[in-house]
Amino acid sequence: MLDVDQRKSLGEFVRAHREKLVTDRVGRRRTPGLRREELAERAGISPTWCAWIEQGRQVQASPHALARLARALELTRAERAYLFELAARRDPDDETGTPMDDAPASLLAAVTAVQHPAYGLDRYWNACCWNSAAVSLFPGWLDEEAQERNLLRYVFLNPRAQEHIVDWQVRALRLLAEFRADYSHALRDPAIRNLVETLQQESALFDQGWQEQMVLEREGGERAFLLPPRGLLRFRQFNFRPSDRPDCKLVFLIPQ
Repeated sequence: MLDVDQRKSLGEFVRAHREKLVTDRVGRRRTPGLRREELAERAGISPTWCAWIEQGRQVQASPHALARLARALELTRAERAYLFELAARRDPDDETGTPMDDAPASLLAAVTAVQHPAYGLDRYWNACCWNSAAVSLFPGWLDEEAQERNLLRYVFLNPRAQEHIVDWQVRALRLLAEFRADYSHALRDPAIRNLVETLQQESALFDQGWQEQMVLEREGGERAFLLPPRGLLRFRQFNFRPSDRPDCKLVFLIPQ
C-alpha cells in the first residue's frame, strides 16, 4: 500500500503529463491537454480509476494497467520508469522486453578508453565488449579460442576458470548470488530461465548455489588470478551501469 506522500506524488505526475498531451478532439478547450475521460479511453481504464489516481486516493494499480497508462501518457523511458517507481510496481514490459544485441556506445567508449582490463556484460551476462587487456586476463572466455561469451558458463563450466580464478568456488558462488539479484528483474524472460535451468543441469556447484537462494549486489572489490607465466595477479574491481542501458554492466579491473 502506498502512503499519502507516494499517492500524492503519483497523482501529480499523472495529472501533469495528462495536461501536456495534445488532444485530437476539435473545438475550444478551457483546460490544457486531455480530459481525464479521454486519457482513460486511451488507456483502456475507467475514468473513476484515473480520477482517483490523480486525487491521491488509495487504488490498486496493476502493473499492466500502469503500462497502458504509461503508453497513453506517451511517457519517455525515464518517465515510465519513474511512474512505476512511484507506484511501487514492476514494469511488465521491462521483464519481457527484447534485449539489444549490440553493446551500447557508452560501454564501447569506456572499455576502449582504458588500458587496464575492462569489459561489458549484457542482461544475460554475456560479454558484449572488451579490450585487449581483458583478453589477456581471461583466456578461454574473451580470446579467439572461446566457444561462448557467457560469464556464468565460463566460471562454472570451463576447467580453465577453476585453475585461473583464485578461490574459485568462493568466487563462483558469490558471482551466482550477484546474478540472482539481476534475475529478480527478469523472471518472465524465457532466455534467462533457460540459462539457469541449463546451468543447474550441467554444474552441481551452480545447482547447489541456486538452491541456497543467496542474493548479493555486484559490488566489486579485490580479485586475484593465477595466470602462468605472469604468476599471481591482483586487481580491484569496479562495476558501473550505463544510464542509457541499465540492463548492462561495465567492469573495470585496476591492478593493485
